[in-house]
Amino acid sequence: MDTLYYALLILAAYLIGSVPTSIWLGKIFFHLDIREHGSGNAGAANTFRVLGWKAGITVLLFDVFKGWISVRLGHYAHLFPEYSEALMTQELLLGTAAALGHIFPVYARFKGGKGVATFLGVALAIAVWPTLVSIGVFIITVIAFNYVSLGSILAGAMFPVSVFFIFKTRYPYPSLEVFSVLIALLLIYTHRSNIRRIFRGEESHASDLIKKKKAGKES
Repeated sequence: MDTLYYALLILAAYLIGSVPTSIWLGKIFFHLDIREHGSGNAGAANTFRVLGWKAGITVLLFDVFKGWISVRLGHYAHLFPEYSEALMTQELLLGTAAALGHIFPVYARFKGGKGVATFLGVALAIAVWPTLVSIGVFIITVIAFNYVSLGSILAGAMFPVSVFFIFKTRYPYPSLEVFSVLIALLLIYTHRSNIRRIFRGEESHASDLIKKKKAGKES
């Protein structure tokens, strides 16, 4: 019975993560598919770019919440003791399921965002201090280089560094160490097109995201 319950929790996390916030918000309130405008990505950054800062903040907060609440399902289930490796593993599986739901949403023909905001929610729920360090790296990178994508990549890379070296005694979980490396690699993979645009000098700047652009215009 516990195995079935575990499987249902993971399915629930995937379905929560699959809620395509930017797509539904764009279609309901702006009568457009966010994936057909701007960068073509169904995430918060492209929502800022195409629909403006109010819609962007709404999508960002909801996508972060999807990751956070999916991890919290593990606590509500009470299958494993608090502060145990088993509970951490369960939370990481739930968070990963939510992030995969965001990237490959069942409600939107499996074409979603890059998972940054949802992974942020997951990370905040399981390891807040390494996550805060990564947020600091993100902010510094965006201010210094004016690229959100580069900030996301370097913030993701900083996460395993924090887990392995800075906060190892606070988070002594092998599963978290493995997860931290995988999340860094996944963020690089999902941002591979951004990396190519940065080298070509074609990547949109962070300062552009606060300016609402016409729906049909590519940035």
